[in-house]
Amino acid sequence: MSEPTNWQPEVDELNLRRRLALKMGGEERVNRQRELGKLTIRDRIDALVDPGSFHEIGGLAGYGTYEDREFRDFTPLPYIGGLAKVDGRSVVVGGEDFTVGGGAADISTQERFKSLFLADMAREYRVPLIVFHEGAGANVAAEGDGHGHLPSSFDVFGPDIRAGQEVPLVFGASGSTAGGVAARVMLGHFTVMTPQGALFAGGPPLVKRALGLDITKDQLGGPDIHVAQSGAIDNRATDEYDAIDQMKTFLSYMPQNVYQQPPFKATDDPPDREEEALLSIVPRKRTRPYNMLKLIKLLVDDGEFFEIKPEFGTTVHTLFARIGGYVVGIVANNPSMLAGAMTADSADKQGHFVELCDHFHIPIVFIADVPGFMLGPQAEATGTLRHGMRAYWATYLASVPVFTVITRKNYGMAGQATANVGTMNYRVGWPSGDWGSIPIEGGVAAAYRREIESAPDPDKRRREIEEHLLQFRNPFRTAEAFGIEDIIDPRQTRSYIYRFLEHAYDTISTTLGVKGKAGVRP
Repeated sequence: MSEPTNWQPEVDELNLRRRLALKMGGEERVNRQRELGKLTIRDRIDALVDPGSFHEIGGLAGYGTYEDREFRDFTPLPYIGGLAKVDGRSVVVGGEDFTVGGGAADISTQERFKSLFLADMAREYRVPLIVFHEGAGANVAAEGDGHGHLPSSFDVFGPDIRAGQEVPLVFGASGSTAGGVAARVMLGHFTVMTPQGALFAGGPPLVKRALGLDITKDQLGGPDIHVAQSGAIDNRATDEYDAIDQMKTFLSYMPQNVYQQPPFKATDDPPDREEEALLSIVPRKRTRPYNMLKLIKLLVDDGEFFEIKPEFGTTVHTLFARIGGYVVGIVANNPSMLAGAMTADSADKQGHFVELCDHFHIPIVFIADVPGFMLGPQAEATGTLRHGMRAYWATYLASVPVFTVITRKNYGMAGQATANVGTMNYRVGWPSGDWGSIPIEGGVAAAYRREIESAPDPDKRRREIEEHLLQFRNPFRTAEAFGIEDIIDPRQTRSYIYRFLEHAYDTISTTLGVKGKAGVRP
C-alpha cells in the first residue's frame, strides 16, 4: 500500500469518530431513554437552542477501541456540551448523557473535567450556563485503578460557584440525579424538575443498604418532595418541553452577566394604564382574603409574570415581570394562605429571591399584606424567627432600589422585611392600609389583659378598646406625620411603580458588577 499524499485518511477517521459519538450509548439505550418518556441530552439541547447554533466542545473525548493498533470503535464520555444561542443570546449548554453509563461521573477519566471546563467557559465568556442534569455523582468502578480518591482532591463544585458569581446558572433535574450531580443542581439560580426527575444524596439502593428502607426514587426525591416540600427545586415542569420553556422564560428576565442590566422589552401596554378592578380588589372586611396574583396580573405588562417556587412557602409569592418594559422582581404576600403570615419556608423563599434580584441588578417591588411572623408551637419548632430574620437580613443588605406598596396589613418584624430600612425607604400605601407593631386584635388581648379580665363583660370591654385604637390606625394619620411617603389611588399603582423603575435603572447603571462574596446562597 502506497503512502498517502495528504491527510484524508486521518480526516476520514475523524469523521468516523464524530459519527460514532453521535450514537451516544447506542441505539438500544437511546430507544430505552425515549420509551421512558425522557429526551436524550442531544434532544434536550436541540429543543433548547436556536436552530443550527450548537457548537459542540469535546465531542471526541471518550474511549476508543483498537485492534492491532487500528481504531475500531468509540464510546463518548457521558457528558455533552458546547456553545449555542438561545433566543439570539450566547450561552454555554450541556448535560450528562444517561445513555452512556447512566451519566455517572468517572474521576479516573476526564469526564468530570469536561463538564467543569464548560462552567469555566461560561464564566470566562460571561454568558449564561444552562445544564440538563441526569446522572450519578460517582462511579464505583472508578476505584478499579487500585486506590480510593479523597473527595477533597477534586474541585468539583468550584467552577459552578465561580461562574454563578458572574453569570446566570439555569439547571434542570431532567432525570434521576444523585450524589455530586444532585449537589450541582443545587447551585443553580433557577432549577426545574421534570416528572421523571429525582434528586437525592444517595438513591434507593443506598437507602436500602444503609437504612433497610424500600423506597422508590419518586418517594425519595421526586417533584412532590423537592418542589412542594423541601423547596430544593424551584419549579415543577409538566414535561421536558415545559421545563425547557421555563428555562428560556427565566433567562429572558436575566442579564447576560452581572456586568450588564436586565433586558428591556418594549411594550404597547401603557405605563400609566389604570385598572378599575384595583379599587375593589381588597375587601373592606379586614379578615377576608383576596387573590394577590390577580392583583399582580392587573399591574404588570400584558398580565404576564413568571413565578418562582409557586408550590413552596405559599404564604408569599416571588416572581419576575415587566412594567413599562423594565424587569422587576416582585415579592407579594399571599393573604389567601395563613393570611400571608411569614413562615420558615416563606422566609427562606423570600430571602433567596431578594438575593437573586440583588445579584443580577433587578429592582424589587414588595406588595405587602403581612400580619407578621406565623405564631404557635409549629412555627417555633421550625425556627420561624431565625428564618424570618434571614429574610430581613437579605433585604437589609440588598443594594438594588426597593419600592413597597402596602395594600393592607403590614405588621411587626415581617413587615420590616418588606422594605429596606438600611437605604432610602420608598413606600406607598393604599387607603386600605393597616399597619403597626402588632395587630390590634392580638395586641389588645395582651396589653390590656388585666383590664379586660376584671371588666363585668370582658368581651365587650375588649371590643371597646379595639374600636378606640382602630381609629388611630387610619393610614392618612400616618401620612400626616410623614410616616409613609404617600397614600395612593390603587388604580395608579402601575404608574407609580413605572416611575420608580425608570429612576431605579438609572441608579443600577452605576453599580454593575459582582456584589460581595455571598452572591446567591443555595
